[in-house]
Amino acid sequence: MKFRYLVLLLVISICVLSACGQKEIKNEVNWPIRDFTAINQNNKSFGLKDLKGKIWISDFMFTSCTDVCLPMTANLTKLQKKVKDEGLKNVEFVSFSVDPTVDTPQVLTKFANQFQVDFKNWTFLTGYSQDFIENFALKDYKALVKKPETGNQVIHGTSIYLVGQDGKIKKSYSGLNDIPFDEIMNDIKALQ
Repeated sequence: MKFRYLVLLLVISICVLSACGQKEIKNEVNWPIRDFTAINQNNKSFGLKDLKGKIWISDFMFTSCTDVCLPMTANLTKLQKKVKDEGLKNVEFVSFSVDPTVDTPQVLTKFANQFQVDFKNWTFLTGYSQDFIENFALKDYKALVKKPETGNQVIHGTSIYLVGQDGKIKKSYSGLNDIPFDEIMNDIKALQ
């Protein structure tokens, strides 16, 4: 009886220890992100070089969005708080505006302040052309961004993306409904 108990304890210990040491992201895609130049909410130049060696979460949004951007930004605010609460370092958040002619640095700052964003590790980007963001989203993120000829609502996806220190997209997740917060946190930890 004692022997079986010890074997069971050993098996459980091995399982727990192997799970703790997991350094793998399931279904990793490794899509490289090419260099980009943008302007942040402080009207300062910002590019891929500013994220070198960092883990980052990114999304596509715009401030005059009437549906998905508000809940997506609220969800990212929750994720930012979880990252802070767990003491994870070297994790940045990057939101690309898909309506750069409307979303000036001042407009982005006002939008972000509605969500009490912590700007210490969250950057909102603009300052590029509409053609750039549409091509960048499609080629690098495999995501659709399209500003229609009429109206002010830009078509874009609702995913959030995890990017590794190597500048490659590791995985995408729902940014709108049923956010897999635990999975995202585990994947961030796997990159630490």
